[in-house]
Amino acid sequence: MSLNMPSQTLTPTAQLQPWSEVPVEHISPSVSRQFVTGSQVMLARVELKAGAITPRHSHPNEQISYIESGTVLFHIGEDGAIEDKILHAGDTLVLPGNLTHGADAIDDAVILDIFAPPRQDWIKR
Repeated sequence: MSLNMPSQTLTPTAQLQPWSEVPVEHISPSVSRQFVTGSQVMLARVELKAGAITPRHSHPNEQISYIESGTVLFHIGEDGAIEDKILHAGDTLVLPGNLTHGADAIDDAVILDIFAPPRQDWIKR
């Protein structure tokens, strides 16, 4: 059985986004971030200076963190059930949505964070 339907070319729109052109948001003197979003996922580049602390928090987004450089101590879980993990350059950490976590930079670090879906709280600022 043949369907005589006109052919359609569906071409997704690709976006080139060099980090050098992505605005840097300074969260504090020791923490800055940049991010780009697609329709289903967000990629963030977070720079932490040695000694920087990101407060414990949670969000509904799944998160994958890749340590590009440096060493970071992640605190995972609620008070009383906190697990600490030290991540070095090349390590990854997968965090399900709604899991409380925070991080301390042991030395200068760059983290690439992937969020699905994109973090609307960051987008809306």
